[in-house]
Amino acid sequence: MASPEPEVQCPAAVPDLEWFEKPEETHGPLDLLETNSEQELSNPTEAFSPRDCLVPVVFPGPVSQEGCCQFTCELLKHIMYQRQQLPLPYEQLKHFYRKPQAEDVVRKKPLTTTEVNSRKCQKTLAELESVLSHLEDLFSRTLVPRVLILLGGNALSPKEFYELDLSRLGPFSADQSLSTAACLRRLFRAIFLADAFSELQAPPLMGTIVMALGHRDCGEDWFRPKLNYRVPSRGHKLTVTLSCGRSSVPALDLEDYVWFQAPVTLKGFHE
Repeated sequence: MASPEPEVQCPAAVPDLEWFEKPEETHGPLDLLETNSEQELSNPTEAFSPRDCLVPVVFPGPVSQEGCCQFTCELLKHIMYQRQQLPLPYEQLKHFYRKPQAEDVVRKKPLTTTEVNSRKCQKTLAELESVLSHLEDLFSRTLVPRVLILLGGNALSPKEFYELDLSRLGPFSADQSLSTAACLRRLFRAIFLADAFSELQAPPLMGTIVMALGHRDCGEDWFRPKLNYRVPSRGHKLTVTLSCGRSSVPALDLEDYVWFQAPVTLKGFHE
């Protein structure tokens, strides 16, 4: 997994963040927020409303399947923190909230507020870690052209709708690919520059559902296939599209791909 997520700061403070610590000098300038007509949505029928945000990110070379998985996992953790479903970034929560010891489990004394918060956090972390682990397994089984992170409501009608479009990234091995850490810096720099979260109101605690598009014959047995699932058309929408410059990417036959839903709805918590 990547290094600890940075806390949200104003643009002037961004250079101090860990993911933004070094400029990419080896690949030359890169337009992270292209808006030209060549940038198309993965599904042209899904129209954008004024509240929607599109963030195209172009990498200067190929990206590995493992990198695509890490982009997905880091974006999930980032969204849950930004939308106040986690009180601290994921890595900090893992550090500050220890797992219960044997004496904590068997004792019968009333729990303090700190202990109650700790147990809520441990449950949330365990569920999130399970989803992250099974995402790694799914990415090892099949190409994943699209991932949806849905907050609030249900899978058909969420309150907030975040999409990661990986369909423009071809399957490359790790030794042919760019550094995943460098790509993560580019990805999150683009998201910060787009200022995608600043106008959103502070949300209540909401359930988070993860959907992934995968090959119907990939043999996945943890994520549940949703053969007739339709991508939501309502709710605040942020779409991040990733591509690898001029690299040739073979077209996928999406008729062989179906949506898979994580069987766990992630529950956030407040301290």
